[in-house]
Amino acid sequence: MHDVPQATDSPIDPSANQRLLERFIWLSIATAVATVVIKGIAAYISNSIGLWSDAMESTVNLVAALVALWALRLSAKPADHNHDFGHGKAEYMSAAVEGSLIFVAAAVIIYSAVQRLLVPAELAQLDVGLILSAVATVLNLGTGLLLVRAGRTHRSITLEADGKHLLTDVWTSVGVLIAMGLVFLTGWKVLDPIIALLMGLNILFTGYRLVRRSVVGLLDGTLPPEEVATVSTALQSVCEDPRVEITNVRTRESGRQRFVYATLTVPGSWTVKRSHDMADDVEVAIDSALPGTTTFVHIEPAGE
Repeated sequence: MHDVPQATDSPIDPSANQRLLERFIWLSIATAVATVVIKGIAAYISNSIGLWSDAMESTVNLVAALVALWALRLSAKPADHNHDFGHGKAEYMSAAVEGSLIFVAAAVIIYSAVQRLLVPAELAQLDVGLILSAVATVLNLGTGLLLVRAGRTHRSITLEADGKHLLTDVWTSVGVLIAMGLVFLTGWKVLDPIIALLMGLNILFTGYRLVRRSVVGLLDGTLPPEEVATVSTALQSVCEDPRVEITNVRTRESGRQRFVYATLTVPGSWTVKRSHDMADDVEVAIDSALPGTTTFVHIEPAGE
């Protein structure tokens, strides 16, 4: 009984893919800097707790984007003597940090909103504040959608988490814009802290989902159901010989890395080379279905 690890030669250029992902993160950083400045000016001139909260969340976005850049670079490092399976789980750490930062931002927003409810304050130049906030919201919306799509395309939880963080900021900004618009039209200043309070509660939920996903990844969660189904279909194409059976198929993901483990049962009379060739067929089938997957095949003689 011998284990035959099968390394996969992916057709994807890892270095080119890494450079592309880092460009997306730099776009996120640039967007975060721009929105922090714009929203900070809008909050300062309007004295709105909603706009102050919005600007603070954008500051969290900036910190999160910097963490995401670090995680992307670390996760791209190849395996070494201390990390036989690479550094892919660094991306889950990034998602956990972003989720935690969202918790902190939400707590500060909720606290500030309650304080403003208890001690109302005068608002000023809401029209200018609304325009500036709208510009920042459009920037976040475009970048957020781009990052989420790129994260799903390239299987990067870091990009996807950063994009969702920006989209959460968009929803916060939309709520603030609505509140400020109503305050501007009606003069009901109490709407300012109420909307900020509701937005704080909303982003708490987003932070929870990010942290939950990162924990699942750190605990070696399986591949998504659709990818597991793809692996199963690919393996069926290999088992044309009725004497060959593939069992005990397990999967796990580590950031952008995929791993598949399978037991290949072959006739005991087969030579080592023939068994190895069949293991190669398993590897090729999985790699064709899910490029870049690392496959480990355990060969077992029938009857044992």
